[in-house]
Amino acid sequence: MIRALVFDFDGLILDTETPILQAWEALHLEAGVPYSPEHAAKIVGHVDVAFDPWVAFEPSVDRAALDREYRKRSREILLGQKILPGVETFLRDAQRRGLHIAVASNSHHDWVDTHLARLGLARFFEVVKCRDDVARGKPEPDLYQAVLHDFGLAGAEAIAFEDSEAGSLAAKRAGLWCVAVPNPSTLQHAFGHVDLRLNSLAETSVEALIARWQ
Repeated sequence: MIRALVFDFDGLILDTETPILQAWEALHLEAGVPYSPEHAAKIVGHVDVAFDPWVAFEPSVDRAALDREYRKRSREILLGQKILPGVETFLRDAQRRGLHIAVASNSHHDWVDTHLARLGLARFFEVVKCRDDVARGKPEPDLYQAVLHDFGLAGAEAIAFEDSEAGSLAAKRAGLWCVAVPNPSTLQHAFGHVDLRLNSLAETSVEALIARWQ
């Protein structure tokens, strides 16, 4: 029986990933510096991955200035982003059915908790597990295992919602059912291991998924 829904945050509840890539790309294009969006997109969903967005600006580059401008632009784009389609309906329906609801995010608490509060979504989540809480981030299963432990559930009693290859691998390695909902930054990720792939959560319902894996 399905007893819990577990949501990734970045790219699944709010598209925080596209603003990062757009800001990087804009700074490269304006400076006439080569940039590979495909290469940058490969880090989405991963942690502890060495990636230098300014390496192509070498040998002479003011990294501090680039970082300041990047943060300014990505924040401007981010604050214009809306909660992704279907998310609020899913949360309300899950809460009404008495399901456990959690976040399992590769980001840190100061990022996730702040945005959940800003968006008015924090009230839906019983458990929020972030990179701060576990030894290993996604694609390792630690975050999902921590959520299952808190709820006292087995993997097959929970459905994970992920937008990236790394996140969906983490969910499957922990034994959860996994629904992939890629965003524009993760469309090229490999999702052959997931149980269902959607364009948005608005395409289905809590009831339909429970019926599918009951």
